[in-house]
Parts: sequence; C-alpha cells; structure tokens
Amino acid sequence: MKILKKSLALVLFWSLLFAAAPGGFAYASPTGQSGGQDTSASVEQTPEELQQLVAPIALYPDALVSQILPAATYTTEIVEADRWVQEHSNLKGNDLANEVDKQPWDPSVKALAQFPSVIANMDKNLSWTSSLGEAYVNQPVDVMDAVQVMRARAQKAGNLKSNQQEKVTTQAETIVIEPAEPEVVYVPVYDPWVVYGAPVVVWPEWYWYPGLYAPGPGIAFGVGFGVGFFAGFGWGWHHWGCDWGHRTVIYNQTTYISHSRTFINRNGFHGHGDFNHGGFHGGEPGRGTAPRASGSPHAQPGLRSDAFGGFDHGGAARNYSSRGRSSFGAGFHGGGGRH
Repeated sequence: MKILKKSLALVLFWSLLFAAAPGGFAYASPTGQSGGQDTSASVEQTPEELQQLVAPIALYPDALVSQILPAATYTTEIVEADRWVQEHSNLKGNDLANEVDKQPWDPSVKALAQFPSVIANMDKNLSWTSSLGEAYVNQPVDVMDAVQVMRARAQKAGNLKSNQQEKVTTQAETIVIEPAEPEVVYVPVYDPWVVYGAPVVVWPEWYWYPGLYAPGPGIAFGVGFGVGFFAGFGWGWHHWGCDWGHRTVIYNQTTYISHSRTFINRNGFHGHGDFNHGGFHGGEPGRGTAPRASGSPHAQPGLRSDAFGGFDHGGAARNYSSRGRSSFGAGFHGGGGRH
C-alpha cells in the first residue's frame, strides 16, 4: 500500500510539473538541452511589412546596407559594440581600427564600429534590429527586394538622386547607391517614414536617434567618414557589397551567411561550400542564444511586429534597450569626423 501511495504521488507530481511548464518544456533544444536554438515557427513577413522594416536603411550606400543586415543577426554583439564605442570615443583612425580588430565580434559588427551613429541607432532600436536580423536570416531575397522597392519610391518622390556625397545609378531595374568619393562615406540623414512619398507607418516605439533623422521629405548629409584606416583589415569597408542580381550580401567576394544562433533559419540554408567569415562563434555563451519568447510587446494593429523573435524580449533584449536609452546622456558622437 505504501508503495502504491508513493507511486501515485510521484505520478501526480510529474503531471503537475509538466502542466505548469510553458508549452510542455517549449524551451528544450533539439538536443534536449535547455536554452538551445529557437525551434518555434515564425510567420513570414509580407512585402509591405518588410518595406516598413528596411525603410530606415534602404537609402544608405550599398556597402553599408550589406554590413547592417548581417550585423542585425548579432543583437548581443551590437549592444556590446555600442557600449565599447561609447567608452572608447577618444580612439580615431589607425588606433580605432587596431582596437576594433581585437574584439571578438562578427566582421559585420566590426565594420559598423566606424559609424557610431549607425551602431548606436541599432542598439537604441533593438526591437527593430532584432526583427531586421530575423527577416534577413529567413527571407534574405525578400529583404533585398524590399530595399529596392523603397529606393524606387524615394526616387519617384524626387528624394533620391546623385549629389556631392553619393552616386545613384540605375542598372536595369536595380538602383545602386555608392559614395561619390570612394574613400569617404556619408550616412544619409532622413525621416524614414516620409521620404518615400506616401507616408510609411512608423515602426512601433521608434526612437529618433540624433544625426540619423531630419524632418521633412528630403535627404541631408553630415560629415563624411574616411574609410581608409579600416581598409587594411578583412572586415573593412571595401570587403562588403550587394549582389543585386542574386539579392544577396557579399563579403570578401562570397555570399555572406550569418552563423548567429539568435534566430532559427526556417529554410535550413547554411551557405555555399566552404564559406567561412572568421569562425563560428554564434553559439558561444552570452552571444544571443536566449530562448525565444512568443508574442511582441510592441505589436501595432494591422502590422506584424515580431520584434524580439529569437531574442528574449522579457529579459536581455528589453534590459539592453532600456540601458541604451538611459546611456544617451553620454552625448552624441555619431556624427564623427573625417578620420
């Protein structure tokens, strides 16, 4: 009788434990270890949603777009890099390039270190960055298409044309944006929700970062960034680009494939052959492997805002975002100077 009572108690205990666990231990990885890669289904974003998502960066030079998209898959490193850049704002030129090269970040994140305002914006708008990274991992062709759609809209509205800062050319149906002077890069300053003509719905809780926003429908430019000091490193400016024919990001003349484990690749695509951009480090502890929490804290009616897909929006990401906003008091240094 005692054995029967113990057995019944044990069964009841495990039944209650299983019922209390979210989704029946939904955070278990395919290998059975907690905190593994996200295996939940993710809804594919519509063209309109992707156009809203890329609006803040679609008018940037091609090489800068090709750095931002993969960097967005390393949300934890973006936060780390922004903190590091703020703490080392005294570094310029060769000194900055040499110290950045020592950091354990993905090449795309290292490349953005020379554009403090861009990487700071990605940190402050971590919800948007996370969604951009998820979309790039799972819908890379659609994301690149969205960039071209938005460029065409801006061009039709009369807001995208060649000038002293950048060269805009149309090749077939593709719009290419390059620096007017190869060694000096200007980051466009514009309102991403009006520059394209008909207003675009603002991304939920979008944070207007100084130096990357100008009121009105036009485009302005700040001080140029000299990219020569970073040219000697494999992750520097001239190693990045967009293959618009195949709608892919190019790094060192090869299609870039993110190895971040922050987001699950629903298509199971892991690259071409022996491509390696500096070693797989996305699965290391502290590099964005937090389990996915379902839902979105910033959902807007009629639009999907899966803002923290693959990133724990109840923990790390939300904390990073709030810390980022509170750290703004340190001052804006993103306008930079010509190094």
